[in-house]
Amino acid sequence: MNHPSLIEAVLVTVVLTNLQLLGSSRLKICIHMVGLQGIVAGLLPVLLDHEANPLRAWLLVVGSVAIKGIVFPKLLLRVLRDAGVCREVEPFVGYILSLLAAVSALMFSLWMGSTLVLPQAPVGTTLMAPVGFTTILVGLLVIITRRKAISQVIGYVVVENGIYIFGVALVGGVPMLVELGVLMDAFVAVFLMGIAVYKISREFDHIDVDRLNRMQG
Repeated sequence: MNHPSLIEAVLVTVVLTNLQLLGSSRLKICIHMVGLQGIVAGLLPVLLDHEANPLRAWLLVVGSVAIKGIVFPKLLLRVLRDAGVCREVEPFVGYILSLLAAVSALMFSLWMGSTLVLPQAPVGTTLMAPVGFTTILVGLLVIITRRKAISQVIGYVVVENGIYIFGVALVGGVPMLVELGVLMDAFVAVFLMGIAVYKISREFDHIDVDRLNRMQG
C-alpha cells in the first residue's frame, strides 16, 4: 500500500532542500543538502505500492541511496577539500532572487500538475510530478547561475534527483535494469566531473567557470 503521509514528508523535505541549496553560499552545506535529497528521494519506491515486486523496489532504494546519498556527497566533499574553496561568492543571480525563482518554479509546477493529465500515476502521488519538475528546474537554475564548477556538478545531481522523482511516480513499469543503468550513468558523470573540477583547481588555482570562459580568447 501507499504511505501518503510519508510520501508527503519526503516531498516537503525535497522542496526544503531545494530552497536551502539556492539560499546558501556555503558549498559544504549544499553538498549535505543534495545528499539528504538523494536519500529521501531514494526511499520513494518502497513508499509506493510496489508489493507486486518488493525485491525490485528495495534494490532501487539501496542503489539510489548508496550512490546519491553516500557516494556523491563523499566525492564532492573530497573535491571541495582538495580545491580549497568553501563558498559560492558572487553568483550570477543573487540568493534572494534565486529563492524567488524557486518559489515561482514550484507554483508553476503545481499549476501544471493540476492542468495536465498524467497517465500511470499511482494513487496518492499527485504532488510527486510537480515536486520532481520543480527539482529539475532548481537544478538547472543552480547550473546556470553559479560560478563555481563544483556548484554546477551539484546542480547536475539535483536535476537527476528531479528526474528520478518524476520517473518513480509516473513510470513504475520501467525495467529495473534500465533504472539502475540511469543511476550508474549519473554516478559515472559525477565521478568524471569531480575529477575534472579537481584537475582544474590544481592547474588554474580556481574553479570559477566565468574566468575559464574568459581564457578562451
